[in-house]
Amino acid sequence: MKRGTLLLVDDDRPLLQSMAAWLRELGFAVDAVTGVADAIAALGKKNYDLALVDLRLGDGDGFDVLAHCREHRPQTAVILTTGYGTVETAIEAIRAGAADMVTKPIVDDELEMAIDRAISHRRVVEENKNLKTQLDMRFSIESIVGQDCRMRRIYEMINSIADTKASVLITGESGTGKSMIARAIHRRSRRRDNPFVEVACGALPETLLESELFGHTAGSFTGAIGDKIGKFKLADGGTIFLDEIATASPAMQVKLLRVLQDFEFEQVGGTKTFKVDSRVILATNENLEELVRNGRFRQDLFYRINVINIELPPLRDRVSDIPLLATHFLKDVCEESGRQVPGITDECMSALERYRWPGNVRELANVIERAVLLGKGGAISVEDLPATMMVTGSRTLEPVAGRTLKQALEEPERRIILEVLESNQWNRHATADSLGINRTTLYKKMKRLGLEDRPFVPL
Repeated sequence: MKRGTLLLVDDDRPLLQSMAAWLRELGFAVDAVTGVADAIAALGKKNYDLALVDLRLGDGDGFDVLAHCREHRPQTAVILTTGYGTVETAIEAIRAGAADMVTKPIVDDELEMAIDRAISHRRVVEENKNLKTQLDMRFSIESIVGQDCRMRRIYEMINSIADTKASVLITGESGTGKSMIARAIHRRSRRRDNPFVEVACGALPETLLESELFGHTAGSFTGAIGDKIGKFKLADGGTIFLDEIATASPAMQVKLLRVLQDFEFEQVGGTKTFKVDSRVILATNENLEELVRNGRFRQDLFYRINVINIELPPLRDRVSDIPLLATHFLKDVCEESGRQVPGITDECMSALERYRWPGNVRELANVIERAVLLGKGGAISVEDLPATMMVTGSRTLEPVAGRTLKQALEEPERRIILEVLESNQWNRHATADSLGINRTTLYKKMKRLGLEDRPFVPL
């Protein structure tokens, strides 16, 4: 495998030929030309990883080739060579965009290191650019699938508020896509090139959450070996997304209120005040107004965060979007897994539209992925769907003759819980959220219904 493609430009023909031969022996693919015009012609026909260009040429100088690359071939790194190097010339070259400047007589090892360094840096830049493009595609408004009128209003709202600093509260059931909406707002704003930092507030106890958000100083608590930078500081200039904000304790709510008012805070165990410029987006699947009435959430904090509210509808209320979403997820899974599944049968799509989707969009994505990975090939059919979907989707119950009501309800309850467990990869916390019950209740039901152990699924 070639180490890279090089274009050598030098009007000293013997030096040009010997250098080209040496670099080919090292594993580079090399083209060699003697002037600016020939170099520009070569660059017009082929992509090079690097151009090694002498500063003084018969029909111009190396800066002419450098300028051409900067405008027409930005993916090509340029190293200038010269036998008349000065500090001023080197500074000028770097400012003009050269990756390096090498003085003659050239030392082989130094030149090889300079070439490898320039090519590696250019490739990292290109990879970052490609990654950024992929992120733009994945988290742009266009990537959020849906034609429901409520979703169209949400798209319009995102466009309207993305470039403001106003706090945004995203509400909706678990699995409706709150994180994706938050990322779309960030990618649409002028902060897009700065960090997007996500914090799952419900996943951490209060002591750890405070350290996670604001950072801590060494020795501030047991296990605090060194200083830690908090998420608010990491999100300076960008966006911080606080998911499951309803789980914040009363003490944490007070600290958050101050940050949202002044954007100032101290680290745990520290006295220095940090000031940050962060856009704050929050999300919850709970009714904050009801929590305020019950005294479980501060009213002043609620008014502070509820500047702009985006309420995501559950999937069962946007049935027209189910075919679009299912097809979208099918395409994604096929691309990632390398499987070829031609589509979804009409009967199967009707079953998807009838189902109530307690896990919302996330559950639909999991069902499609499961069908692709465990299916026997061909279009996804009803037989590829979990059996519990047909029970809950059609709202059928088995006959109750000879059984109590409690006994009759156990089997459909078991099937529903099993289905939601499978759609959440047996994550009990996410399953409890999807079902609208607490984890303790879920554990008790799983034990009573014989669902304590995850079943083995043969491949």
